[in-house]
Amino acid sequence: MTPFLPYILCYLVGAIPFSVFIGNVFFKVDIRNQGSGNPGATNALRTLGAKAGIIVLVLDMAKGFLPVLLAPYLIKTNGLDALDVQALAALSTTIGHTFSIFLKFKGGKGVATAFGAILAYQPWYGLAMVLVFVAIVYLTKYVSFGSIIAMMVYMGLNFFFYFYTPIVLGVAVFIATLITLKHKANIQRLMKGAESKLSFKKTG
Repeated sequence: MTPFLPYILCYLVGAIPFSVFIGNVFFKVDIRNQGSGNPGATNALRTLGAKAGIIVLVLDMAKGFLPVLLAPYLIKTNGLDALDVQALAALSTTIGHTFSIFLKFKGGKGVATAFGAILAYQPWYGLAMVLVFVAIVYLTKYVSFGSIIAMMVYMGLNFFFYFYTPIVLGVAVFIATLITLKHKANIQRLMKGAESKLSFKKTG
């Protein structure tokens, strides 16, 4: 059990539902009953306002970034490459966000947490994802579309510039697939032209 304990801790960090906490404490609302019902940064921005949305975004990215950044120093490699350890930590934090034990194994879509984690151990790929995401959202105002394409870019970069290990590649495929599947309803709405566009709403 010992080798898995650090990854369980990474999962628990990723599972912290900052949007639910901020909504309940500062706005006296459960974000899961507001807007899209998704406990993530985008819904926080839409329903709680820009300041709350940005704070949730930063915190969700941080809970991916910090565990992955510290993983090589805190987790025994057990024969794995340091980057493998970071990739597994990234996987753990992302799963924690999407299937949070604190929310009865429900959660957000994992985009911000995955972005933060990837920036910690594959910074150039993470930067490319952020640039693609920002460009698409700026042009289309669809956060979901930008998120999906950014994940496809991340997976593609790992395939076409295969400098890493099978574990790193496998984690990239898993994370990109998981987040895309979590956007199933968004994809359906995009195809119907019914997806909500990004807008800033001042609340509180």
